[in-house]
Amino acid sequence: MTPQSILKEYFGYEQFREGQEKLIQHILGGGDVLGIMPTGAGKSICYQVPAMLLCGLTVVVSPLISLMQDQVAALREAGVPAAALHSNLTAAEYYRTLDAIRSGRIKLLYASPERLLTEGFLGIMDTIAVAMVAVDEAHCLSQWGQDFRPSYLQIIDFLKALPRRPVVAAFTATATQSVRDDISFLLGLQSPLELVTGFDRPNLQWRVEQPRDKYAALLRILKKNQEKSGIVYCLTRKNTEEVCEKLCADGFAATRYHAGLSPEERTANQEAFIRDEKRIIIATNAFGMGIDKSNVAFVVHYNMPKSMEAYYQEAGRAGRDGGPAECTLLYSGQDVRLNHFLIENSDENNPLLTEQQKKDVQSKDKERLQAMVRYCNRTDCLRASILKYFGENPPKHCGNCSNCLTDSETIDATLESQKILSCVYRVAQKGRKCGVRTLCDILQKKETQAILSAGYEQLTTFGIMEDTPRARLEQIVHILVSRGYLELDTGQYPTLSLTIKANAVLRNQKRIQMALPKLQAERSKSQTGGTLTAEGPVEESLFQILRRTREKLAEREYVPAYIIFTDATLRDMCRKKPKTMEEMLSISGVGKYKLDKYGETFLKVITSYKET
Repeated sequence: MTPQSILKEYFGYEQFREGQEKLIQHILGGGDVLGIMPTGAGKSICYQVPAMLLCGLTVVVSPLISLMQDQVAALREAGVPAAALHSNLTAAEYYRTLDAIRSGRIKLLYASPERLLTEGFLGIMDTIAVAMVAVDEAHCLSQWGQDFRPSYLQIIDFLKALPRRPVVAAFTATATQSVRDDISFLLGLQSPLELVTGFDRPNLQWRVEQPRDKYAALLRILKKNQEKSGIVYCLTRKNTEEVCEKLCADGFAATRYHAGLSPEERTANQEAFIRDEKRIIIATNAFGMGIDKSNVAFVVHYNMPKSMEAYYQEAGRAGRDGGPAECTLLYSGQDVRLNHFLIENSDENNPLLTEQQKKDVQSKDKERLQAMVRYCNRTDCLRASILKYFGENPPKHCGNCSNCLTDSETIDATLESQKILSCVYRVAQKGRKCGVRTLCDILQKKETQAILSAGYEQLTTFGIMEDTPRARLEQIVHILVSRGYLELDTGQYPTLSLTIKANAVLRNQKRIQMALPKLQAERSKSQTGGTLTAEGPVEESLFQILRRTREKLAEREYVPAYIIFTDATLRDMCRKKPKTMEEMLSISGVGKYKLDKYGETFLKVITSYKET
């Protein structure tokens, strides 16, 4: 068989996506690879296809039991012999899996990094040929990455313990150049093919909001996405509990996920979400790494995450099937203080790190937090900002983010900027620093207790922007932060200070242009941006009938609905309306194994729909 025939017969796709075939051919040629591909780009295909062709077992290192179970269930449903070894197996399941591995009936074996060096696991590996070790979520190797896991450092010892070094393939969705260098070094990759397919996800609409009432903003988003599946991320367990309780009280089918719940409840809640029994899950970052749920239509960050890497990975769980999806971040200054507190008090990496390493990790975390603050305060293209962060050179305007879709006008904001910067300077002359809210209160002549007790009413800048609308004033301050004229520290109480760049503005040596929302009460709604569709419109009535058919099959098979067929596959059925089993095989995502198992059922539904 060839990679192309494996792709069609088992996975139901006619052609490879960008980068997949190149990585697969390099693996089959015996070479190591490092693939950096965004969520939804098909990283798993890059090791699953060659695993079927290599002579021997492929061991897939995966960080979470839930992720292993999802991957194995999907592979088995496609007819691929796969298994996982983890602590949730019963004794009978465990020994059945061992027998299947020894007899050569398993091609892909999933295991956690913690299991690799156990005596039992190494004993099994000594008796069989390991053709490839694939490392999923490989950014976990790097202490400069956003999700460093010391247990991943054991992988290199596992490789050295094998009788013969296999091909090593590493994959992740998010990795800056320094993290990629770390992965290659720590895995001992030998002249690897390093391939970055690009980080852009055109089907995702990026949005940043700074609402006065976050819960009201969340309700607006959920009502807009009724009957759709989505994730709401919170920074703390307390926030997760509070938001979930409110949503349930307001009639939403919601559940929760955080590390404070029992393993049984976490598993049950995750299963309810994956099977669409609960449309919404409110979770901390403990949820979601590698979750293979294809129909997540929106992700809301109720709090700002601590890094761009974490944000991109978490938000990227939306729109995995290629359909349009929204990624909204609800930002406030309190998020900065909370993240700083979490960084200062984090001890999750303590056991395996020296004191100096802990300080280095903490320092890097604070740098990433500062980059995240700048992102939240931007007024130019959000997509461009994300792609630049990961080293790309994107267009300046995407037309599908909240900033590009805002009805704005470009103005000369030099005078306003000078007033703001001067006020920060005057506060510093008194030996003090202030935050954004206090700065705006000074400029707008607010005689609050904090201002009067500090004597800020005596500053020459007190009240000099009294006539500027508060929202616009705050926007200009945030833009000055994002452009590096002001620095917002990330301490427990974030305060502003001038940077060297500000001198040129204060001395009239530099003009500042800003794109700001128009001030008219009623703005033109000429810019709609359009909603992205994967490959054109579909008949909604037929799509819903196919979804109900899929749900019944999923209940019978006791697997998540998307494992039967993804939404993208159902949409392709709606467009092509196949009449025969041969035509059904042309549907994207329908392989031979699934055709034999489900083809007739869906053909009957489509035929009945056309007749009525």
